[in-house]
Parts: sequence; C-alpha cells; structure tokens
Amino acid sequence: MNSRQIKKTVVITGGSGVLGRTMAKHFIMLGAKVAILGRNRKKAESVATQISATETNRNIIGLSVDVLNKESLIEAKMKVNERFGPCEILINAAGGNAPEGTTSKSFFHEEDIRDKDIRSFFDLSQEGLQYVSDLNYLGTLLPTQVFARDMIGKEGCSVLNVSSMSAYLPLTKVGAYSNAKAAINNLTQWLAVHFSKVNIRVNAIAPGFFITEQNRRLLTNEDGSLTERGQQVIARTPMDRFGDPEDLLGAVEWLCSDSAKFVTGIIVPVDGGFSAYSGV
Repeated sequence: MNSRQIKKTVVITGGSGVLGRTMAKHFIMLGAKVAILGRNRKKAESVATQISATETNRNIIGLSVDVLNKESLIEAKMKVNERFGPCEILINAAGGNAPEGTTSKSFFHEEDIRDKDIRSFFDLSQEGLQYVSDLNYLGTLLPTQVFARDMIGKEGCSVLNVSSMSAYLPLTKVGAYSNAKAAINNLTQWLAVHFSKVNIRVNAIAPGFFITEQNRRLLTNEDGSLTERGQQVIARTPMDRFGDPEDLLGAVEWLCSDSAKFVTGIIVPVDGGFSAYSGV
C-alpha cells in the first residue's frame, strides 16, 4: 500500500489535458477520488475511463463543464457531491491562449503598422484579449467560488492554481496570456490571505515549458526537431530539456497534502531553472 495517501475528493479543471490527466492519475494512485472537468464531455469521460482501467479504480469521473459559466460549474459540483462528496482539493488547471491575443512578431517595427499580414499589438482584437483574460483569470476565480464554498471551516482543504513562467518573465508574442497568468499569481496570494481564517490554503505552481497539445506545434516540428521558439526555450532552460508531466507531481502532491498545512500563498516554479537563469 502506498504510504503517501491523500484520501480526499479532488476536482481538476482542465483535467483532460496532458498536465491535468497526469495529476488525476497520480491522485488516484494516492487513494483520492477524482473528478476530471473539461469542456469536451467525451474527452473528459474518455480520460477518466482510461485512468480507471489502468489503475483498476472506480473513484474517478469525467464531467463536462464551462469554467466561464457559473451555472455549469454549480451543476458539476452537484454531480461531484452526489458521487464523491464535497470537494476538498481543487486544482485549477484550465487555461490557455488564442491567436487573436497573440502578436505575429516578438518585436514591433515601424513598418509593421502598414503590413496587413502582420498582427501587431495594435491589431489585437478586444474579443481575443478578453477571451484569453477570461479563460485564465475568471476560469480560475469562478471554479474557486463554486467549489471552495464546501471547504469552509474544514481541515485539510486547499486550492492549487496553475500559473506560468510568463507570469514572472513575460514571453514575447503572448502578451494577453502573460498578463492573465500574472493575475493568477496575485489572485493566489490574495485568496490565501482572504481564506486564512477558515482553513483553506491557496497556492500555485508555475510550470516551465512542457509539451502539451496547445504548444506542440509552437515548440517542435513534425519531425520532432525544435522550432526556433523551441530552441530559444531550451537555450534559456539550464536543465536543457522540456519538462515531463510527471515532473510536476512532487510539487503538486506536497502543496495539496497535509505536509504543507502551514504553507499558503506561494507560487512554486517547476521550470528546470528557467526563472533563475539570466541568459548569461
């Protein structure tokens, strides 16, 4: 039997993604009951079924949810409560970027203003910027409003947000995403203080560069070689590699366990040294 056990109800938004599903599988191995929440119901259910089959464990479900729709979140919470009981650990892993919130080039030059094929800062649409901001910021705040309500006054409950390296060092092109992730850091600290009297801890991890479904084409070519962007990332990562999803699990488990019961309001980089390296 695993001596490290977390026998609690864990809800993971964005749980059908590469990082979310890795966390879900790990919590199942630790003895938790896990609800995977994703936009696509079939995908969320499929991931839950795969984990259930490999771990011979029935304590996992996949649910469809829109993290920007409070009614959708409330409906999901009711299903989780009915199946497993109240949420005790919430992991806000939903988030992402969109082309409409991304510039074509890293640096703006005067002639770019006249080039219709270039999306500069001046061409970013309000709708695109709002979508990226909402998905990352409100997509973390709203699930916390819904699921943390059941944690009030109980022992051993916590919220874990997913920030990014871009919250510390704004990455070129993805300004809207970087801004939103910086807001996650601030929200994490604010909530940690706000909930400190009712036993709800709030922390975050800030992953470095992991290959996911969203960024695979940005960082690697079809033959597996690195794109120019991918080469830049590895050059700034002292450990000379991208992270494996499993590399997050030590920090995630610790922050969500009772071993960290006096830890709240921190953001832990899991980045292979990216945030510590000046480039020279």
